[in-house]
Amino acid sequence: MPKAKAAPKAAAAKAASAKSAPKPTAKAAPKTAAAKPAPKRAAAKTAAAKPAPAAPRPARGRRREKLAPDRLQLLVEAAQKSLEDDKAENIVVLDVTGRADYTDRLIIATGQVERQLQAMATHLDEALGKAGLHLKRDAIQASPDWVLIDAGDLVIHLFRPDARELYRLERMWGPESPLKTENSDAARD
Repeated sequence: MPKAKAAPKAAAAKAASAKSAPKPTAKAAPKTAAAKPAPKRAAAKTAAAKPAPAAPRPARGRRREKLAPDRLQLLVEAAQKSLEDDKAENIVVLDVTGRADYTDRLIIATGQVERQLQAMATHLDEALGKAGLHLKRDAIQASPDWVLIDAGDLVIHLFRPDARELYRLERMWGPESPLKTENSDAARD
């Protein structure tokens, strides 16, 4: 029996000495071969020497899913009405079918101040939602002078007057812009 009592006392004494003993610091710890990071560096050097295979690039020729013409017209009309209600100026609708790969219609409008542009964008989001097109979270990109709303086959640009004059999208994508041809695509690739 005395041994059974002695074992707990010995364990208690050992625990007390461990608490009172100073803990080793990084400087006091002896350096051993296992603590050296040299093998890791060598592995990192060999990994860095071998280039990782590049991810495949997406094909440029992928076609997007187009909206039916009557559905697209419904969205254009909803956007125009929303812009007119918000007192947007100089609203222009451009048919860029055959000129642009990324969309079929561009709507360009002017707002006088940043706050008006933001309000127009919010109201356009609501109007397109009521028409059945719910925009993704990142579909609206904004800066103080320009708001871009990407609704797929319909892209809407809202500008302040100075920015609209600077970028002149009507001139770039208007009726006088060149038609997209297969040869121009091949020259880019």
